[in-house]
Amino acid sequence: MFGKQEIRAFLDEKGFAYEWVEHKPVYTIDEMEALGLEDMEDIAKNLFLRDQKGKRHFLMVICANKQANLKELGEKLGIGKLSFASEERLEKYMKLKKGSVTPLGVLNDEACAVEVFFDEDFLKMKKIGVHPNENTASVYLATEDLLRIIREHGNPLEIVSFA
Repeated sequence: MFGKQEIRAFLDEKGFAYEWVEHKPVYTIDEMEALGLEDMEDIAKNLFLRDQKGKRHFLMVICANKQANLKELGEKLGIGKLSFASEERLEKYMKLKKGSVTPLGVLNDEACAVEVFFDEDFLKMKKIGVHPNENTASVYLATEDLLRIIREHGNPLEIVSFA
């Protein structure tokens, strides 16, 4: 299982350049902003969602300054009604705890069942800030490196426009 230290070792082993920032546990974007980190515009808001029947699971990686209307999002992506997945589902699929949702959690998704939708606005940025599978740190790495990690792991990945 990939916890915080395993993520750091993985990034080192793969030769990815990154910046690592330890901080107190945070559960929301507002709590992240309160930390006063310099690169807040690079922070990702991560939503772990499910379809109405609970058969499909999604990770929405959105720029922190955007709001996500789940009804509109589900319609736009052709998924139908979306809702937040339970903590039990988060643990089952990504081995993560509430407040620690991150695209790096796909490394714990052995079945590659979680579908990732990634905000196209991150492609305009050099780096992205995400939790390293725990909400007590943030890791900043090149957006392309994060996309490569997701693709190489095998999870479905789609770049989309989140208005």
